[in-house]
Amino acid sequence: MSRLPYPKLAPGGYSALQSLGHYINTETALEPVLLGLVYLRASQLNGCGYCIGLHSQELRKHHEPDSRIDAVADWRGSDAFTPRERAALAWTEAVTDVNASHVSDEEYAAVNEFFAEKDLVDLTFAIANINAWNRMGVAFRAEWKAKVVANAETAVPAAVETAAE
Repeated sequence: MSRLPYPKLAPGGYSALQSLGHYINTETALEPVLLGLVYLRASQLNGCGYCIGLHSQELRKHHEPDSRIDAVADWRGSDAFTPRERAALAWTEAVTDVNASHVSDEEYAAVNEFFAEKDLVDLTFAIANINAWNRMGVAFRAEWKAKVVANAETAVPAAVETAAE
């Protein structure tokens, strides 16, 4: 059970994070699958079970195979990702754990090869946003529960969002 219903207690802050997400999804050139991979990796690093469940499900909705989703945790040892995705995942790790690396010039140069200036700024906003969501989810123990909803073709997991309760 979640510790606090933070969306209800601080709707302005919750709305601000949602607004940044809306900007990222509607006003940037970043691909939904790339964003999903980035969100999943940051959530893994931060140990946010709610966000791991949510972003894994979103990637499945984009027809990403489980093999790629599962490979995100050890993306460096996998050949399942494009060079651009690998650059984004490395940047995600550097920005998420700024205390360890302070985002080195080498890390910046590596990601800069694959992203135009605005796209890199937008990618960094996306990483900052998921890190904020992760911190809320971890601090207040948001829970991810998936229930199976059957459709004509297959069973599809559906989220039960306890974080917003």
